[in-house]
Amino acid sequence: MSIAARHITALMRQIATRDAVELVHPFAEVQTFGALAYIAECYGFRYQSVRLVGKHRILHVHLVRDPDPAARQRAAANAASFPDPGPDRPVPGMYLGSLTPVPEAQADVDLITALIRYDAFAAAANRRQLQLIGWGSGALFLLMALLTGVYAVLLPLAVLMPAFMLGSLRVNTMRRAKLARQLTAAGCTPVRDGAGVERYVRPTPQPYGTPHTAYGTPDTPYGTPNGSPHTAYGIPPENPYGTPSGAPQGPEQGQTQGTPYGSPQGF
Repeated sequence: MSIAARHITALMRQIATRDAVELVHPFAEVQTFGALAYIAECYGFRYQSVRLVGKHRILHVHLVRDPDPAARQRAAANAASFPDPGPDRPVPGMYLGSLTPVPEAQADVDLITALIRYDAFAAAANRRQLQLIGWGSGALFLLMALLTGVYAVLLPLAVLMPAFMLGSLRVNTMRRAKLARQLTAAGCTPVRDGAGVERYVRPTPQPYGTPHTAYGTPDTPYGTPNGSPHTAYGIPPENPYGTPSGAPQGPEQGQTQGTPYGSPQGF
């Protein structure tokens, strides 16, 4: 089983049995978390937050079931359109057998990925803690240099450690500012959470079936019920693998099924 298939299997198991989903894949890229969160949102969940856990600061992405009626309608529609999602079977917005978004879902996945990345940078940028580590280590190395007389090694470390920590904070701030501009342009609103950390919230989706701009795509971006055009993903009901209209419906000899725009990138 491929890495993408294992991720999808684990996600669909949580969707079927829980009201809260936690994505934990230590070696996965943030784009992978964005694609998985997109699939979960298609089935009635909504991205909530991230945490960095443990000494290695492993990313945990949290989603909760969305009580909004539009989310329930979206989940029912996708459950009808994709009745048996899983590895090597169609899932909303992805090429078959991968976590590579089809073009119609790319903007939504990119927006969710930007939200996850922004929150992860915020979790990593504990300014007070990093400053304490930087200045504390600098003072410690300076004291050790005075006590031991090993100035050639310890004095440079006394300078480099604070500089490294402050530089890390600066880079983190620049990256967050770039993401903030991207999220603002997508219509997200800055808010402060209970801890005073700035986060961004996407606009509340409009009722199911009405023109929709909250996720960067027009007209029901999470799919439509069976029997109506599946414009959200470019996947008509009679064409569940994302093949463009007019293109061959089945895989030709030697080709991979469900990759009409070329081989999936990433997985």
